[in-house]
Amino acid sequence: MNAPSPMLEAPEHVLSTLEGDGSRRWLRPKLAKGQWWRRRQILAYVLIVVFVALPHLRINGRPLILLDIPARKFVLAGHTFLPTDTVLLALLLVSILITIVLLTALTGRVWCGWGCPQTVYMEYVFRPIDRFFEGTLGRGGKPKRKVTGIRAVLRFLVYLVLCMALAHTFLAYFVGTERLAQWMQSSPFQHPIAFVVMFGTTGLMLFDFLFFREQMCLIACPYGRFQSVMLDRHSLIVAYDETRGEPRKKGKRDVSLPIAERSAGDCVDCNQCVVVCPTGIDIRDGLQMECINCTQCIDACDDVMDRVGLPKGLIRYSSQDAMAGNPLRFLRMRTVLYPAALVAVLSIFFVVLSTKFAFDARLIRSAGNPFQRGANGQIVNNFRLRLWNRSEDNQDYEFQIVRPAGALLVQQENSGANLDPGQTELIPLTIQVPPSKFGPAGQCDGEIEITDGAGNQRTVTTKLLGPR
Repeated sequence: MNAPSPMLEAPEHVLSTLEGDGSRRWLRPKLAKGQWWRRRQILAYVLIVVFVALPHLRINGRPLILLDIPARKFVLAGHTFLPTDTVLLALLLVSILITIVLLTALTGRVWCGWGCPQTVYMEYVFRPIDRFFEGTLGRGGKPKRKVTGIRAVLRFLVYLVLCMALAHTFLAYFVGTERLAQWMQSSPFQHPIAFVVMFGTTGLMLFDFLFFREQMCLIACPYGRFQSVMLDRHSLIVAYDETRGEPRKKGKRDVSLPIAERSAGDCVDCNQCVVVCPTGIDIRDGLQMECINCTQCIDACDDVMDRVGLPKGLIRYSSQDAMAGNPLRFLRMRTVLYPAALVAVLSIFFVVLSTKFAFDARLIRSAGNPFQRGANGQIVNNFRLRLWNRSEDNQDYEFQIVRPAGALLVQQENSGANLDPGQTELIPLTIQVPPSKFGPAGQCDGEIEITDGAGNQRTVTTKLLGPR
């Protein structure tokens, strides 16, 4: 007799893209062209235009967005952020995190289905290309013919051209459109690192959209796993009305009978909500990590309900509590605390941003003796001025001692006070103070006024040390 196997039988689908035997399950969803699909289509093409146009837009001559990592300079909405702006960067990241958590608490995974570049490009650029070569353009589903031979080569070339265009657009966010245009017109050997980055980005996009596809949402992206802690029972989700739909039964219903007297629920078990799902799940199994709220199941189900003479909304935007028959609560702890926290963080962000100048200046005391007595009897304090030009123009800087009265500021020879855009420099300075200015504690307040060529001023203060 054969010994019983200790292994459990594998389910039909381990993942929605993985068969029980471990092989890849390729998804070719049908297309349900309902009202939700049309709204997503309009938004998707608008987002594509925005993504391509953003690096080209300017505010006061500066890019709307530029993430220049090698130069350690970030431009957002025409404002330049430097590595010294760590507080601003932290506040910006916290505000983005709170916004994501707030939107998820209110609208579920609306970002995944409506705004994520992975979904937008996959569903509205690359899947239509597949359907064109497979003979299912406009409807999707099982291909009429295998994409082989010349058609496979042509499809790959179309993918390659699109991915190269996307890679160049992506690179423009980090190097700027002007520099990118120069690189495109010159030999790759003149800018090998940028060429390697572009080549690698193109390859990664090809791998993603040609092979990995919806597995990016199911396996790689952590957002779906975070949703369990960001959602609550009042969050808006795409949900199946189990009370109305069960038990399932194929065929039409006698709509003249009350629901309580029918032998089956409104779900006709047509499986259309499954065949249109871009992640391959069955929405009737309840809230699932793989659901990206794309609303294709809503459009497919509404179309079937129209044909069988039943009301729409068997699958709809709702919440877990609403599906259980409870009233929808918009005001709750999360929807009050998250906006309050977001307003507080953004307020601090703009307050800190308003204090930023066209240049950064910070006095650093030089190493060695805290003070010296000069030949003329003056007390000498040595400093280094860390100066950072935040503007987009070359600037000359002037220094003037404001306090204490009678003090003298000496800039050491050969120390430049002319900085290029984004340049930083340590400028040695000496402050000479009459001994009478120091009190019993052996110190007094020092104040230096710095002015750039554009007329911007900034005052830095320090403690000057001397004899008790």
